[in-house]
Amino acid sequence: MTITKNLNGTTLTLALEGRLDTTTAPQLEAEVKDSLTGVSELILDFTALEYISSAGLRVVLSAQKAMNKQGRMVVRGVNEYVMEVLEVTGFADILTIE
Repeated sequence: MTITKNLNGTTLTLALEGRLDTTTAPQLEAEVKDSLTGVSELILDFTALEYISSAGLRVVLSAQKAMNKQGRMVVRGVNEYVMEVLEVTGFADILTIE
């Protein structure tokens, strides 16, 4: 998985490309943990994300909890497959998806 990071003022965009699974989830977790200082809006861009596993969902939930304390988080560009996973797991109800 490739993570492209773009910080614009207090808005951080993390664009994910590839698969967010057991192997790559720690990479995203570390990136989120290291990058949230001073961020009031986190945008996760899933436009090029092909797959998300339960390990990936755990990292997304962790990021959501962190951002609830300091601002907001938005998920953008969700494809049909990933959206189905979010809906089945109930994540679609707790995430802001644009």
